[in-house]
Amino acid sequence: MATKPLKKLLVEGTEDQRVIPELIEASGIPWGETKETAIVKIKSYDGIENLLDKDVIYTELEDRGLISLGIIIDADDHPLDRWQSIRNVCLPTITDIPQELPDTGLVHSFTHNSKDLKFGVWMMPDNKIRGMLETFLEYLIPDTNNYLWDYSKEVVQEAKIKNAPFKDSYTDKAYIYTWLAWQKTPGRQLHDAIKQKFLVPTNPKAQIFVNWFKSLYDL
Repeated sequence: MATKPLKKLLVEGTEDQRVIPELIEASGIPWGETKETAIVKIKSYDGIENLLDKDVIYTELEDRGLISLGIIIDADDHPLDRWQSIRNVCLPTITDIPQELPDTGLVHSFTHNSKDLKFGVWMMPDNKIRGMLETFLEYLIPDTNNYLWDYSKEVVQEAKIKNAPFKDSYTDKAYIYTWLAWQKTPGRQLHDAIKQKFLVPTNPKAQIFVNWFKSLYDL
């Protein structure tokens, strides 16, 4: 029996590992019921430092049967520096990786060990601005709920003034979890909020990510 072509996605943490399949499913692309039947194998590296280890990309590309390898990371506060860090890690193996990250995400075809591969990078939220997964999820808030989203941001800012202890870099997390606390079923995890259709990927900005995913993995 022929080996199934291997498509892999590397992410920073378990939150990404849970959210991405639900986002793709909500976009009309069946993910698969088990790890064995999943359209893409997701691997969490438990932090950006582990994901950007100098040996990770090389090791992952050596996996037998691989045809596509993607990476999703957060821009955090310095998008250009983050992209340069990724590019520097990739250069020893992917010598022709572009100097700049496209606004629509990187999908790069190259040859490794006489094998044609596709390599992709998406930097949350949109490959350009600062932010993270939770910043991207704002794009999934239905237009009918925008007033509540605006109010949730006001409340978070007021809480910060009153010495709420969350770090400034976690403000986008505070926004989305505050908003989720006010939905019909409060306190849903991010992936479940997509599954329950509190968050929906109809926004054109969200669809840019979906299109990147489809292009990278030939879906």
